[in-house]
Amino acid sequence: AMMVPLLLADGIMGGAGAAIWMSLPGVLVTCGITYMLFLAGTISAQCNGVPALVNAISFGEGTEVARSHTVDYISNSGAGFYVFGMRLTLVTVVKFMYVWCVVVVGLMARLGPEQ
Repeated sequence: AMMVPLLLADGIMGGAGAAIWMSLPGVLVTCGITYMLFLAGTISAQCNGVPALVNAISFGEGTEVARSHTVDYISNSGAGFYVFGMRLTLVTVVKFMYVWCVVVVGLMARLGPEQ
């Protein structure tokens, strides 16, 4: 994940260009991890609709109480992906990417060529 800022810093500092080809696997891994985080956030967001779906299903006469308990259980279970005890949603993924971009820009400004 640190290859992207280092690659950008090398490009700004006028590197030989060989570092671009050497760091290509790191860039691809970073893009894959980003895509995986967005997918996990999307799945966590879709889990919010499961209680409404179960509540809309009719199981026959006399099952309203059991269905209500099931919907309450699903709502209180908080299904989704968790990272370090925090639910991974699209909002948290976008915030992480924003902070990561700030770090990259800060490194580029710090390691850039002196003028």
